[in-house]
This record gives sequence, C-alpha cells and structure tokens, in this order.
Amino acid sequence: MKEAIKNRYEFVILFDVENGNPNGDPDAGNMPRIDPETNLGIITDVCLKRKIRTYVETVKEDAAGYRIYIKDGVPLNRSDNEAFLRELDIPDAASMKAEDLKKAIKNSGKDADVLVRDFMVDNFFDVRAFGAVMTTMMKGNLNCGQLRGPVQLGFARSVDPVIPQEITITRVAITTEADADKKNTEMGRKYILPYGLYRCEGYISANLARKTTGFDEDDLKLLWDAIMNMFEYDHAAARGKMAVQKLIIFKHDSELGNAPAHKLFDLVKVERKPEVQVGRAFADYNVTVDTDRLPDGVHCEIRD
Repeated sequence: MKEAIKNRYEFVILFDVENGNPNGDPDAGNMPRIDPETNLGIITDVCLKRKIRTYVETVKEDAAGYRIYIKDGVPLNRSDNEAFLRELDIPDAASMKAEDLKKAIKNSGKDADVLVRDFMVDNFFDVRAFGAVMTTMMKGNLNCGQLRGPVQLGFARSVDPVIPQEITITRVAITTEADADKKNTEMGRKYILPYGLYRCEGYISANLARKTTGFDEDDLKLLWDAIMNMFEYDHAAARGKMAVQKLIIFKHDSELGNAPAHKLFDLVKVERKPEVQVGRAFADYNVTVDTDRLPDGVHCEIRD
C-alpha cells in the first residue's frame, strides 16, 4: 500500500450549466433533478464521481495503478476474479459457488481479505479514492467487501432556484416504413436549464487514507486535476455547456483536522449580484471566501 496523504481536506466546487440537463431523473421523464420544496437544482454525488472517473480513465488509459473499477461495459466480477487469480491463484473464482470458493481460499493458506483488498487499491484509482462495495462475488464473505474511501462528495445544489424548460424538437428521419407513408417528421422532447450555478461540498480524510486505501499525494494531485476538468472530456448535446468555475480547497495541518468542516464551508458565500434579477452567467454572481476568519492550522487555496 502507498504512503497515504497526511493532511485532511475539505473543498467546495462551483460549476455551472448553460442550456443543458446536468443530471436527469429517470423517475421524472429525465427532467433535471430539483428539490420540490425550493426548486433548487440537484446533482447527485454518483453523477459527479462518474465525471471524475471518466477524466482519469481518459488521461491515464488504464496505466498501472490508475485503472477504473466502476466503468461502462466491465462487470464487477471480472475485476474481482482477476484479484483472486493474481493473488490467490484461484482461476474462475467468479463462476464458483460460494462454498467451493471458501474452500479454495482456505486451502490457499493465504489471508484473502488483505490480499484482495490490497490488489484492488493498488490497481484501481477510484477504489483508492471513493472506496467500493466488492461483495458481488462473495456475498459478504470477504471482510474487504465494503471499502470506505477517503474522498467523499455531497449532492450539488444550485445557488438559485431553477426552472426546467421542455423543448420540443423534430427530426426528418422517420422510424418505420409505415410511418413514412403518414408523416414527414417525428416529434421529440428534451429538458434543459437555461442556466444554473451549482455548489458541491466534499471531504478528504487523511485518517481513512492511511487506514484503508493508501490514497497518496499523486492521487490527490490527479483528483484536483480531474475535478477542475471533469466536464472537459464528457461533453454531450443533452448536457449543454458545463464548466467548473472555481475549486476552493481547505487544507488542515494535521491528519484529523484543525476545524469542523461546516465552519469552513460557511466561509464560502455565493450570491447573485443585487442588480441581476435572473442569473444567466457565472459573472452574475459574487463569490467570496472569508480568509480572515480561517481557523489556526487551516490554509485556503482557490483555483479557477
């Protein structure tokens, strides 16, 4: 396991969307997610982690130690099976019955929990960062099945209420021959937000990094790069124009931290300018960080 980071961090990400749907809700016809009581937009942590994974996968291209565990088209059992084969010399572990697999592990004379866990954190960046639930093969028989990662994100919420717009679209390509005899175009719909500025808060535990995954300084640098560029390699017409506008990082002088996270988050204020009635650009907002009130042992860095 790598030498883990030694400092705790909290961070705030400010990003925006223009004429797009940043995170559709499949239970609501793929409409942008909103808080029904406040009309504030919501983007899930899972959605943002997907962007970070996509960036790492794109720039690292499965380089040693920087593979991605949660990825499209790759069953989790395939990666789990690789760990059993490489570390315990048990081929086809994924297809074995649980009882047979437990016997094979026992006969190997090795500490399967530790070996499989170490294989996963050594090879997969997202396991080192976010942790993983790796119980799909063993159904909880391995203690390493649930690995809690040091990097955690909350849901992102918009600074102002958002109003999704349903846009009607047409296409000239007809689906079937029968429909082609009846009409010249087909209708469709898509949801967009004209504009939304979102705020997401995150945490990095140096204590968990040391105890569980070995998340190190190289991983941390890659994480910051991935956050700043998480929309650059994931553009799509449906998502419109999305960009990270600011990343505000609070670094503690110690592993366990020198101040409560919520007090640091309170130092960051994002408000629409008084003369602006409806925000339609990042320039319509004031962002302030009250660095004069930073607690002792905490340092602030702002990236944009």
